[in-house]
Amino acid sequence: MASHRRPKPASRTRVTVLTATAAAAVALTSQAAHADPKPTKSEVKAQVDKLSEDTEKATEKLNGAQEQQDKLKKQVGDLQDTVARGQQELNKLRGQLGSMASAQYRSGGIDPSVQLFLSSDPDNFLDRATAQDQLSTQQADALKKIQAKQRTLAQQRSEAQDKLKDLASTRKKLAANKQAVQGKLAESRKLLQSLTAAERAAITADDTRANRASSRADLGNDVPASARGGAALNAAKTQIGKPYQYTATGMASWDCSGLTQWAYAQANVSLPRVSQAQANAGQRIYSQSALKPGDLVLFYGDLHHIGLYAGNGMVLHAPHTGANVRYEAMGNMPFQFGVRIG
Repeated sequence: MASHRRPKPASRTRVTVLTATAAAAVALTSQAAHADPKPTKSEVKAQVDKLSEDTEKATEKLNGAQEQQDKLKKQVGDLQDTVARGQQELNKLRGQLGSMASAQYRSGGIDPSVQLFLSSDPDNFLDRATAQDQLSTQQADALKKIQAKQRTLAQQRSEAQDKLKDLASTRKKLAANKQAVQGKLAESRKLLQSLTAAERAAITADDTRANRASSRADLGNDVPASARGGAALNAAKTQIGKPYQYTATGMASWDCSGLTQWAYAQANVSLPRVSQAQANAGQRIYSQSALKPGDLVLFYGDLHHIGLYAGNGMVLHAPHTGANVRYEAMGNMPFQFGVRIG
């Protein structure tokens, strides 16, 4: 007779393990199904380009904070020198007052009426008494000078303390802006590392081709509107091929506003350090057709990029990290306006 035993039920432990294994498999399958696909070369390139733009924005903020720090350091130094000189003048005035007081004490130990009575030469005594009155007047004038100098010194010390506070705040801002720039650059490098070596080479080749194309740029026959503009453009041309480097002001590398500031310095024109400030350095020109070689040209809504108009719709500029100073079509960036330096 066949056995009709019921099968032995699986142990609770075994059921738990099987259930957990099945759940993990389902979870992994679900994650695989919903995992973001690896970005393509063109997608990475677009992200890197956006990060380059963000880096340049942060760089101009960094440049502005650095410029402000340099100005404040000079102001603080000048104020501290002024306070030190003022203290020396105050000490000198106090010394003069002390000498007057000593002289008065030596000559004024006896009541004036008694001195006159005992004096064998009344005329000489009266002369000395007049001199003593003059000495008192000089003392009063010296006291007034000392009080005025003390008030001035107190005001200068207070101003120096305020500048020192501003300097400390600016240094914090400078550090934050520098960290922002370095963060953007690190993010760009991380994105590029996600690509294959061939894909990275292809992206690098884009900038290489743009650098080569710069040497063949057709600048047309436009002439500068001023001798200064022409001199600045000619100076900038000597820097073609040098690499972009954030916060760089030459001579081995440049950022965008560092190049334009230096170029105009060669034409004996002093420009501010950052692009937003350079935008206010001359007459604004809103029509591209009215631009002349040597005019400053500003790009993007916040004016974080600047170059020099080179003619025929071309700009000479320091573009971004990984690129060299070169000519480029202005249509590659959102043009805002030009600035003509007289």
